[in-house]
Amino acid sequence: MPDPAVPPTPPVALSALLAREDLGLRQIAGPKDTNTVIHWAHTSEMADPYPYLLGGELLLSAGVHIPEAAGSGTYFDDYVSRIVAAGGAALGFGLAPVHDTVPRALVEACDTYELPLLEVPPQTTFSGVARAVWQLMAQARHAELRRVTEAQQSLAAAASRPDPVRAVLRQLAQRIGGWAVLYGPEGAESASAGRAPDGQGPEAACAGRAAEATAAGRAAEIAAAGREPGDVVRGALAGLAAVVRPSGPGTPTSATDTAAGTHLAAYALGAGQGFVLGVAAPHRDTGDHTIASVAAVLLSLLTGEHQSGSGAARSSALVRLLLGAEPEAVAPLLGSGGWLVVHGSPDAQPCDPVAAAALGAALGSPLVDLARDVVRVLVPADREPAPQPGWTLGVSAPATARDWLAADTQAARALSRARATRTPLHRHGAHRPALTDLLSPGEAEAHARALLAPLTPPLAETLRTWLSLHGSWDRTAVALAVHRNTVRQRIARCAALLGTDLDDPDVRMELWFALRHGER
Repeated sequence: MPDPAVPPTPPVALSALLAREDLGLRQIAGPKDTNTVIHWAHTSEMADPYPYLLGGELLLSAGVHIPEAAGSGTYFDDYVSRIVAAGGAALGFGLAPVHDTVPRALVEACDTYELPLLEVPPQTTFSGVARAVWQLMAQARHAELRRVTEAQQSLAAAASRPDPVRAVLRQLAQRIGGWAVLYGPEGAESASAGRAPDGQGPEAACAGRAAEATAAGRAAEIAAAGREPGDVVRGALAGLAAVVRPSGPGTPTSATDTAAGTHLAAYALGAGQGFVLGVAAPHRDTGDHTIASVAAVLLSLLTGEHQSGSGAARSSALVRLLLGAEPEAVAPLLGSGGWLVVHGSPDAQPCDPVAAAALGAALGSPLVDLARDVVRVLVPADREPAPQPGWTLGVSAPATARDWLAADTQAARALSRARATRTPLHRHGAHRPALTDLLSPGEAEAHARALLAPLTPPLAETLRTWLSLHGSWDRTAVALAVHRNTVRQRIARCAALLGTDLDDPDVRMELWFALRHGER
């Protein structure tokens, strides 16, 4: 029987359902295993429910399908064996209105096939049992979400401590109840191509390869925390890390396996330097993957700094800026070439430090600033930002350090336009007219300053946004986060101060030209 297609909710322990006094359920047959779980409840009076089961169900039946002569044949054996073959987790038999007691042959069949059998009293409805299952699932889901949230907060706090890599690993190991290890770029080499020396059989060759993988894995370990596993698990985890270490197109970013009853997982860190996070735990809960993924994001940032030394360079750049150095003087400490400023706004919940760090990692930069409702990321110009799920992004034009402030303004305006047009990413200047290159920048800026002189900065910004959105009142209001009547009043004020007709396309074209050059 293949693994059941379980729902994305935590399973319910059968013991928790039996503990509900309001249901009055009683187990009368089958193994009383406290580890038995159910994923849903399903009612069926089919003599053969196999085609209608997905696996993991608590199957509920009142015995309507049972023929009168069932006790003298193989009916119950056939019935229970089919439930077990379909992956059913337990059977609940309802008393009344068809049967006053549970058939003895059904009890014996459930004992034979080791299927838990529950007696459902007359006062308990099947819908009430199903409702109790979903209530327990909701409680488990809530507890799991709370556990993941607390883990995220503790991992983020660990990343800010003096020895952040080891602090994150310690916190991860504690949260999953296992072992967490960081492998360096020089990880375990695959020994699968090795041959046994003369006189050694295949078993000796396998043992030798396992020993080599374990030794290589130990050599590649930079830091680890938690309860250390045995050599078998350690070697298997090192081998799994080699699978996800970047080796070309198509390399997976994560992988899972099981060795010696221990669940293993490996995550390639996003810094692109070959670091891998390995996790070994005695069990695998629903939220463990999410928790480990958060740790992988944080370690991606930390190992990126460790590998390139950019952490010290960033500190030096900050100190020099605070002491009065010009941006262009400190920019070389952060890397060579031009820069892009990216403004990101989460589509759903307010942003938190973990989400901001994840966005920076996805864009390939640790230079992240978290504000109240927007994340700003300084990205090298050679890394072309791509749309990110769950985010709306505005990207500036490439800029040198001297133009960082202007690029920041461009990114903010690009984000406003992306919000207004409901696009995941908008680049500043993506549709710049080529005719603007026919005039000298000095003349264009002088004309823009003279034409726009009567307007205050808020009015000029409203006019620029309104023109960029083709005169749409609603989309301009969204972009500026104001009421549409405020937009109408500001545009009317602009028309009065400029003494012109904003419905004239020639006037709009000239003002757009001025606004584009006046923002430089």
